[in-house]
Amino acid sequence: MKGIAFADGGSRGNPGPAGIGALIKNEAGETVCEVSEFIGRNTNNVAEWTALLRIMEKALELGFTELEVNMDSELVVKQMHGEYRVKHEGLIPLFTRSRSLSVRFKHFSINHVRRAGNSEADKLANDAMDRGDQVQTKN
Repeated sequence: MKGIAFADGGSRGNPGPAGIGALIKNEAGETVCEVSEFIGRNTNNVAEWTALLRIMEKALELGFTELEVNMDSELVVKQMHGEYRVKHEGLIPLFTRSRSLSVRFKHFSINHVRRAGNSEADKLANDAMDRGDQVQTKN
């Protein structure tokens, strides 16, 4: 089963109140899962990596064997592709976990999209920051 995911993370201030948003669509284009979670005071980059991790975990939990992830974070995408090194000590565990999850899929890809192409995930991340400490997951 193939899923198409969109993930985004952000913070208001860097660091500041942070949230993640992500969703998975099936091959018919129907949304099968949404994640919107406040992750406390964090940096923008921690939020982006956390969004990627959460949607990968949800996809595996829901039985997806193939996953295509779309993100507007060029840094995360290039680090996952090995084009940029992960230098920040706090991001290394998130990177390592993401790489270990990616190999659990029969096929995994991650693509950079413009912000406009990631508006649904962006809205979920902003909703999470607006809500504060509440978690919302739908599936």
